[in-house]
Amino acid sequence: MSARIAPGDRREAGAFAWGFAQVAGLVTRTAPPALFLTMGRQHKLFRGWLRFAGRLMPGGSLPRRDTELIILRVAHLRGCAYEFEHHRGMSKRAGVTREEVERVQQAHLGGWPAREHALLTAVDALIRDRDLDDVTWKGLREQLDEAHAIEFLLLVGHYDMLATFLGTLRIEPDRHR
Repeated sequence: MSARIAPGDRREAGAFAWGFAQVAGLVTRTAPPALFLTMGRQHKLFRGWLRFAGRLMPGGSLPRRDTELIILRVAHLRGCAYEFEHHRGMSKRAGVTREEVERVQQAHLGGWPAREHALLTAVDALIRDRDLDDVTWKGLREQLDEAHAIEFLLLVGHYDMLATFLGTLRIEPDRHR
């Protein structure tokens, strides 16, 4: 299956997106990420999105381990191989074990410590229902203060949006170097 919109070259994606993708590929040890080269075709939105996305990850205030578990769960639930594979490597550097990466793909969330269980349960509810019931919200707030709860909601929504973008455009995972 081929991408519905091909990743842009330097001219199509623009020098900024193209250069950013080159560096990102070196960091992730992949080809320059197709996400950046595709989104870069819309120059103005790319820069705004990158600033927003960077404030969530890696520049968010949630611990990186939490962030990666959240992203992996969203990617799994949405069936987004691109997002999942991209963050599989990043999660290792954030302290997520190989076993935890496997567990985040299981339907049952039993056995996680209280914090991770509350975060992952809330991810499931947001992806499934687009809302949190009072019990799930209470469990989340027992783990996160107000500012972190807001960031959590934006993080889940953002990666859900990216899964839609990547899936609709049929963007395949980046090949490893």
